[in-house]
Amino acid sequence: MLKIAIAQFNATLGDLAGNAARIVEYAERARAAGADLLLTPELSLCGYPPEDLLLRPDFYRACERELESLAARVTGIAVLVGHPEAASGRRYNAASVLENGRRVATYHKQLLPNYEVFDEERYFDPGSTSCVFTIKGVRCGINICADIWEAGAAEGAYAAGAELLLVLNASPYHLDKFEDRAAVLRRRIAATGIPAVYANLVGGQDELVFDGASFALDAAGREMVRLPQFEESLGFVDVVQGEPQPGALAVPQALEAQVYAALVLGVRDYIGKNDFPGVLIGLSGGIDSALVAAIACDAIGADNVYGVRMPSAYSSEHSLADAAASATLTGMNLRTVPINDMVDAYSRNLDLTGLAAENLQARVRGAILMGISNQEGHLVLATGNKSELAVGYSTIYGDAVGGFAPIKDAPKTLVWEMARWRNESAARDGKDGPIPVNSIEKPPSAELSPGQLDSDSLPDYPILDAVLDDYIASDLGHAELVAAGHDPELVARVIRMTDAAEWKRRQYPPGTKITFRAFGRDRRLPITNRWREPLD
Repeated sequence: MLKIAIAQFNATLGDLAGNAARIVEYAERARAAGADLLLTPELSLCGYPPEDLLLRPDFYRACERELESLAARVTGIAVLVGHPEAASGRRYNAASVLENGRRVATYHKQLLPNYEVFDEERYFDPGSTSCVFTIKGVRCGINICADIWEAGAAEGAYAAGAELLLVLNASPYHLDKFEDRAAVLRRRIAATGIPAVYANLVGGQDELVFDGASFALDAAGREMVRLPQFEESLGFVDVVQGEPQPGALAVPQALEAQVYAALVLGVRDYIGKNDFPGVLIGLSGGIDSALVAAIACDAIGADNVYGVRMPSAYSSEHSLADAAASATLTGMNLRTVPINDMVDAYSRNLDLTGLAAENLQARVRGAILMGISNQEGHLVLATGNKSELAVGYSTIYGDAVGGFAPIKDAPKTLVWEMARWRNESAARDGKDGPIPVNSIEKPPSAELSPGQLDSDSLPDYPILDAVLDDYIASDLGHAELVAAGHDPELVARVIRMTDAAEWKRRQYPPGTKITFRAFGRDRRLPITNRWREPLD
């Protein structure tokens, strides 16, 4: 029997020594459990994605030195580790088998993704040769992530004699991503007739979050092993006569639970890996800031979360009460900084009316948050959601300020769903939910003028989100959107607002990607652009 261990761990990008130490730790645990081989994720030695670090020769040299050191430190077990490699004037996304103090085999990724958030063709040259090695009598082929998404590399491994496919991955999360991975791998299995073991990275890296959920499929495409989502794990796959045997199967999470866990992990790693002492949040009493506060408290602990109420002349008593309730329910820190006098000081020196006067309040609040951040070192979390970001319903240098935006990729309707789920989850544990019920149920408002509601400026969010999903994720044009059943006037309005707000989005903080098409790395439109979508 061949016993394979999967090290589903949270690599820190650029921390070569730290990542190597984690691999050694997992190798020792795996060896103690009787494993013959430890499988690690894609580029596990350096973290993923290294981006333009991959243009620096010193980065490759440092990785090579750490790889040699790692090989010498691992004993009694073979380790398959992902790493970048520069050789003969070319650069590769590589995976090497380390055994008995040396590198015994190396594979170069053949299919380089250049779509969605990926641009590996910018950095790497494609490999052209399959790699098959034998351990405990089983001939194992190596593939790396995108290799399995198209025909070619897996089939090449099979043609080279592989009986089992080992796949190293750094596959970012988005909704339904696990099902996509499993379906793609089943296609490769159907084409080759050989089973596969799939190791995926876990952890947050800037806008990306990796969900783990590593797994093994037998030659019939049946799931034999699945590791948990969004947490580090050491899993084991027993292979008998070339076939993975039934093992531990983590229970899939519900959609809201998945997304919430992704956002918590994204915040935790962004704060922790960048060594921020805590976070600062403007608490309005609305659903967005309440959800962000709950996420932050779950991510880094309530003691490290600082909320600020900044009431104006138009702030309602219930909003102030809801903000206070958010702090009470989560246990976070709270202070109050009224903005009336500051707004009045600006108003005495500026002749602002209408929208400019309304936005001044948001900009004063932004200045307060950044001032406190500058003084105390806490990172400001922007609280805008994807629906608002799409149509430009935010104030640049106001509520758009911050260093990270946890719900940037969450449509408003999903914000409500996550809030309800989080409270229901707490109730199942016999606890009070962290999000005030009134924040969930009341009509959303920026409270920048008397009686203002979001619905004064925007379509109802369920209607808006449906149009935005088709326009952004599917790139449907006006005619296609109307044909899909959306109101023609609404479609034209949403397209105009979305296209006009690109300059705002470019200045918005990074935030965790959880949908198929996020703003930023996923969707890149020119700001200066005179072409417009035909609206008739």
